[in-house]
Amino acid sequence: MGLVSRGAAAAGLGPANAAVRPGQLNAVPNLIPTPPPEGGARGSSRVPGMVLKAFFPTCCTSADSGLLVGRWVPEQSSAVVLAVVHFPFIPVQVKELLAQVQQASQVGVAVLGTWCHRRQEPEEGLGRFLEGLGVIFFHEPWLQLCRERGSTFWSCKAIQQSTPPGVPSEDQVMLVFYDQRQVLLSQLHPPAALPDHQAGDAPASAGGLAAVFDTVARSKALFSSDRFDEGPVRLSHWQSEGVEASVLVELAKQAAGPACLLLSFLLSLLSAVAPCRLFRLWPLPFICSKLSTCEQVRHRLGQLSLVFSTQKAENPTQLMRKANVLVSVLLDVALGLALLTWLHGKDRIGQLADALIPVADRVAEELQHLLQWLMGAPAGLKMNRALDQVLGRFFLYHIHLWISYIHLMSPFIERILWHVGLSACLGLTVAVSLLSDIIALLTFHIYCFYVYGARLYCLKIYGLSSLWRLFRGKKWNVLRQRVDSCSYDLDQLFIGTLLFTILVFLLPTTALYYLVFTLLRLLVVAVQGLLHLLVDLVNSLPLYSVGLRLCRPYRLAAGVKFRVLEHEAGKPLRLLMQINPLPYSRVVRTYRLPSRGCRPKLSWSSLCRKLFFGELIYPWRQKGGKQD
Repeated sequence: MGLVSRGAAAAGLGPANAAVRPGQLNAVPNLIPTPPPEGGARGSSRVPGMVLKAFFPTCCTSADSGLLVGRWVPEQSSAVVLAVVHFPFIPVQVKELLAQVQQASQVGVAVLGTWCHRRQEPEEGLGRFLEGLGVIFFHEPWLQLCRERGSTFWSCKAIQQSTPPGVPSEDQVMLVFYDQRQVLLSQLHPPAALPDHQAGDAPASAGGLAAVFDTVARSKALFSSDRFDEGPVRLSHWQSEGVEASVLVELAKQAAGPACLLLSFLLSLLSAVAPCRLFRLWPLPFICSKLSTCEQVRHRLGQLSLVFSTQKAENPTQLMRKANVLVSVLLDVALGLALLTWLHGKDRIGQLADALIPVADRVAEELQHLLQWLMGAPAGLKMNRALDQVLGRFFLYHIHLWISYIHLMSPFIERILWHVGLSACLGLTVAVSLLSDIIALLTFHIYCFYVYGARLYCLKIYGLSSLWRLFRGKKWNVLRQRVDSCSYDLDQLFIGTLLFTILVFLLPTTALYYLVFTLLRLLVVAVQGLLHLLVDLVNSLPLYSVGLRLCRPYRLAAGVKFRVLEHEAGKPLRLLMQINPLPYSRVVRTYRLPSRGCRPKLSWSSLCRKLFFGELIYPWRQKGGKQD
């Protein structure tokens, strides 16, 4: 390809495919700035003499001389340099490349100026030649960055080519270096999520930072080529030495498509079978709503539908959520397989089955001793003997029924535990949920005792409150939901006094039974609550985000800080932009996965109020679930 003089290229007299190369100084004519072409980059209407911020990638500091390609942000008076175009190049092909990048990324990419590396270009006329390129690639202002030979300082100029007379044509430039790879891969979080500024951090505009991060992130099409490509334009950027890729990752991407389609089809079949009439026959819906295992399986199916969905994530937040769900499911299954291996090793299932019946008998024996203690004079309290004997024998009969049921099921305990252990292959959370349901079944007699005692105690409490209002000449107005005055005759007052006296004297006996069985029930609920918290932790903990914060902290950016590299009078200020990672607590709060919501809905005050008035409590109940 023949060389065309720079003057001919500037005036547009050479052929369209003429390549621009640095030549001799006397070949450059007097270049007159011309207005930008139709549809070209028009730059900014900013006032000359202001400080301009130029964000320059650190990967281009050793690049050969050429053109600066990037985006001008007029609102922030900033220029974001994305790459350096090296000689030789054909101006038409450079403009075509920029047009393709603009169409793919919707970012106004243009030639911002020139880059001169004098350590590699010893020609003295290179600077004037680079200035002449502003006629071909017009931009306002025109940047001129030069790395001086034998010095650590840089020469930075921003020239206003169309300035009125008497106005300075050069602006002051503040050079900010940034790691292009980290900025491209990082995700800048909104200012509301930012922690307090650390000591020594320079304040920065959130809008300006967002513009820089957004420009680099959306310009991936510009970074798709490297020095091994035989394209017409040679660029320097963070991947110019070789595009990052992995054979295993590419194979996984190719295999992920068919696998996701197959699994999505299977999950859709399960979703279609679930609403079948057979599964809606009573009491199957009622039982499934009470079992934690069914709730966990339903939750996992929803997560798997999200992970294997064929729809592409619309934003980084959805992509992060999919990654967190996938890692959570994989960890859950891995822990479940480890538990399954431990259970089926050294006949541990048989050992658990042999120990289960003696434990159940021991619990029943302790309950019998407790009831016999309550039927006497517990702690020296004087109880109503008739009511005490009736309640004690009633509960002893239930314990007898429970022991008979346990011994009836004893031949099948080992087989049941063997099938329960197989559920661990679905994940540790499914096994733990099944363990919670088994505990609920094994302590069903304690639950019955609590319900009987609570109902009887609640009946007496509300009866005493109603009769107390009768003494004061009041009554509860159901329609208006308030207490109104009321006049009673003598017979009503006599019967009310009699009933009030009976309930008062029977209350200590009932309250003692209610207190004991409520404490036992709360102990069982506490154990189930710990199991549910473990399941909730595995379901909701964003393990992928935490691992990303640990291994690659720049991926989750909370902001940036600037470090002064070198500063000297008469030279431009050079800063290094470093990413502040998001704190671990903020990572967990931001990317925490939605769980089944099995945390208690009641506050401590509401819980104590329900316990005092004998209302049934279900702190393990799911959110939005009906309470009995």
